Amino acid sequence: MRTSRTSIWSNGLIHLVLMLLAILTVLPFYNVVITSFADPAAVAKQRFYLLPTSFSIESYNMLLKGSYIGRALTVTALITVAGTLLNMLVTACGAYALSKKTVPGRGAIMGLIVFTMLFGGGLIPYYLNIRNLHLINHYSVMVLPVAVNTFFLIVMLNHFRSIPAELEESAKIDGANDIRILFRIVLPISKPTLAAITLFYAVSRWNEWYLAMLFVNEPKRYPMQLFLRNMLMDVTKMHRDDMGASLVAQLSDIYPDGLKMASVIVTMAPIMILYPFLQKYFAAGLTLGAVKE
Repeated sequence: MRTSRTSIWSNGLIHLVLMLLAILTVLPFYNVVITSFADPAAVAKQRFYLLPTSFSIESYNMLLKGSYIGRALTVTALITVAGTLLNMLVTACGAYALSKKTVPGRGAIMGLIVFTMLFGGGLIPYYLNIRNLHLINHYSVMVLPVAVNTFFLIVMLNHFRSIPAELEESAKIDGANDIRILFRIVLPISKPTLAAITLFYAVSRWNEWYLAMLFVNEPKRYPMQLFLRNMLMDVTKMHRDDMGASLVAQLSDIYPDGLKMASVIVTMAPIMILYPFLQKYFAAGLTLGAVKE
């Protein structure tokens, strides 16, 4: 009986701790949401609101009515779609080729690939290389330099190695070449791994801002994340520079923190909508390629 009561109390304590941790995890997001709908006249100088004291969509109206936000979202959508497609094409083709033991110099190539995970040339050589490739102030500078992620390449490589060789041998007997085998046999049976890596790539491209900050000089080419970063740094200054002095006066009626939080909600909404549909592939996809033979 004492053991049973002890077990009940211990389980109750564990559940209580987990509930508190869950509340602490959700609380910042909750604060972001209610702050984005805050009314500046009601919230005054408060920084945190446990219960909503007002409701206003002026921050969203201000954020979405200008062409600047649509332009930034268009750039982000463009580099997300194009970048993810390029990422998956290069990663899948590279991993499939390196999974073949008959490829000459496979060990040396893998050594060079792993080397890039440990060492880098530095920011100045990186900038000079991008400049020499004439990618400065071009949309492709946010896609081409990150065409492949070494970790995801290794995960997919290990998964391809786990596929029975008899499948490919039977396809070759029927006259299929390597490209046909990859796209008609290997990739269709690798959907969990492809879905997981695709989502990781898409999130990375959607959150792209660092390369744009380094190599893009025209504000009209800024992706959404760089636009958001500039807003978080100085809302008033950014709008004075990019939208004109006539709109600065409107900002006096907009809650600055509400505008920032509305930007956060708008930015992460597409990924939050996409995530539940691909979540089931995460564990299966990464586990399939995480064990090396």
